[in-house]
Amino acid sequence: MTEAPLLTLDNLLASLRATGESTRVRLLALLSEGELTVKDITAILGQSQPRISRHLKLLSEARLIQRFPEGAWVYYRLAEGASADLARGILAHLSTQDPVLAGDRSRRESIRKAQAEKAATYFAENARSWDAVRSLHVPEEAVEGAMVDILGDHPVRNFLDLGTGTARILELFSDHYDRALGIDANPSMLSVARANLDKSGVRRAQVRQGDIYALPVAAGSFDAVTVHQVLHYLDDPGRALQEAARTLRPGGQLLVVDFAPHAHEFLRDQYAHRRLGFPHEEISGWLKSAGLEMVAVRDLKPEQDENGKLTVTLWLARDPRIITDLPPVSVNLEVA
Repeated sequence: MTEAPLLTLDNLLASLRATGESTRVRLLALLSEGELTVKDITAILGQSQPRISRHLKLLSEARLIQRFPEGAWVYYRLAEGASADLARGILAHLSTQDPVLAGDRSRRESIRKAQAEKAATYFAENARSWDAVRSLHVPEEAVEGAMVDILGDHPVRNFLDLGTGTARILELFSDHYDRALGIDANPSMLSVARANLDKSGVRRAQVRQGDIYALPVAAGSFDAVTVHQVLHYLDDPGRALQEAARTLRPGGQLLVVDFAPHAHEFLRDQYAHRRLGFPHEEISGWLKSAGLEMVAVRDLKPEQDENGKLTVTLWLARDPRIITDLPPVSVNLEVA
């Protein structure tokens, strides 16, 4: 087992100094339960934005928290690593009945409910179109069951879902990974994803805004990557798969799920599909060009009497590099 990295004396003292103030301890307690924006925090703590920003800056410099820009907003959450482990140790000694912290939690819950309602409104406005597409193929439960089955029981320390949407795939595989990240370009969809992860109690997953062609993560960081019903929206699916392959560790697996070729032109006109499905050889060619080897291909075909239904295909590829005895990668999910 690889030992956790230890702090130098200077880093330890910096972390202790950063936590030695009541507002900053309250901030750490809040961020240990999930990410928040400055706007959220000012509403919870009832302090001015400049003051909150100063406290956040000090905690960031001490590597106790991380910041994630997303458009005009910045999200904060508790960091990973030895400094943050020290913060978690301090928080473990706090009474859950402390009236100040209890008040913070109550106000945070009010903000969560408001955000969940906003996300639900967006989802409801778009659910009709999503349901229309889902009705064209085998039940979603069958697709999800096949995804879990085809990925198997390989250990997954770090999991990445591209075009994460509602974060359903992060929920689906929540028992399979240690940590997970979902990337999506749509801020409104990310609000839905955060609300869903919060509602389902998935604490080891985060979502971030990002470009699927230029992912804000380091190369060789993930043991498993999923691209579920995303490629048909893209102008250059091959380039997206090349970028996805870049993020895999040696031996890591990439699972692509999308439609087989079909002739439903209305999906282009009404639902912004750029491609009407993909033949096996096209996806296989892109994965090979990305340096991966094909492991399995599975077609989920509709029943014979369901004319006009779409076939969903699963392509599983693997990074052929050999896993060495090097320590596992500790992924920094901070977006540059």
